[in-house]
Amino acid sequence: MNTRPLLCLVTPALADANNGNWQTAQRWARLLSTHYRVRLAKTWTGASAEDRSDQGLLALHARRSADAVAAWAQLRPGQPLALALTGTDLYRDIQTDASAQRSIRLASALIVLQDLGPLALPAELRSRCHVVLQSSTRRKTLPKTTAHLRALMVGHLREEKSPETFFEAARLLRPDEGIWLDHIGRGLDPVLAQAAQATMDACTHYRWLGGLPHTTTRERIQRAHLLVHASRMEGGAHVIMEAALSGTPVLASRIDGNVGMLGADYAGYFEPGNAQGLASLLRICRMGINQPDGLLAQLHSQSVQRAKLFEPSAEQAALVRALAGLPWPSGPRM
Repeated sequence: MNTRPLLCLVTPALADANNGNWQTAQRWARLLSTHYRVRLAKTWTGASAEDRSDQGLLALHARRSADAVAAWAQLRPGQPLALALTGTDLYRDIQTDASAQRSIRLASALIVLQDLGPLALPAELRSRCHVVLQSSTRRKTLPKTTAHLRALMVGHLREEKSPETFFEAARLLRPDEGIWLDHIGRGLDPVLAQAAQATMDACTHYRWLGGLPHTTTRERIQRAHLLVHASRMEGGAHVIMEAALSGTPVLASRIDGNVGMLGADYAGYFEPGNAQGLASLLRICRMGINQPDGLLAQLHSQSVQRAKLFEPSAEQAALVRALAGLPWPSGPRM
C-alpha cells in the first residue's frame, strides 16, 4: 500500500506553454516524488475521485490559481495548502488584484524563488514564507571565441520581460563593434513581435530566433558569452540559474527578482529599462574579452560561485522543508 500523501500541484502553465512556470512545476513534481504522490493539474475544483483526507495542494501563481486556492480552502479547510509566488504576483498582483490578495491569506505556507521575495509580502505574512531557490542540471562551460562577443536574451516577448531594452541596445551598438545579439522567445505580444522584426531588419548584429525547444535554448546559453536578462518584473528567473550552471554570466536589470538570485554585490547590473547602460556593459565586456581581470572574467567568477546555490539537492531540501510544516495527518513529511 502506498502511504505517501497525495499532493496536487496546480500550475496554470502545462507543457504546451514551454515557459518558466511549467519548468518549475515539472521539476518540483520530480523532486517531491520521493515524499508525495504528485499529481499535476491546471486547476482544482474538488471533483476528482482521487481526493482523499491526506491530500495537500501546492499552487503556482496567486492570481492565476486563485480559484483553485479558494476552492481548496472552502472544501478542504485545515488541510495542507501552499502557494508559490511568481514575479507578477509579488510585484504587481498582490498590490492590486483582490483574488491574489485572497490567495496569499488563505495559504498556510508561501514560497518565493529568490532571497528578496519575502520583502514584497505584507509584514504579517512573512513568517509563513519560505525561500526556495530553483535548480537545474549543470552544463559544461564551453570555450568561447575572442573574435566577437555573443549576448543572448531568453524570454517570450511580453511587457514584463522588457524586450524593448534589448531592441534599443541593439540600435545603440554598431554592427562593426563585434557584439552579436541573439534573442529567443515567442512573440506573445504582436506589437513587441513587430518591434523585434523591425530591429532585426535594421540591425544586422541582432537576430530574433523565435521560440525554441528548451534543450536547444540551453545549448545556446552554453555557447553565449553573456545572458541578458532585462525584466522589469521577476519572481526568480529560471534562465538566470540555467546560465549560472552553464558557466555563462548574466547582465541583469537591477530589480529585486534579479538581485535576490545574483546577490547585491554582483557586478553585472544595469538600471531597468536603461538600454544605454546595457549597451555600455556589453561594450566593456567586448573590449575586455581577452583580459583575465576584465569585467567579463569577473562576472564569470561571480556566476560560478553563485551557481552552487542552484543545485537540485538544495532546492529539494528547501522545498521539502517548506511543505513539512503543513498539517499533514501523519505529521511532517521530511
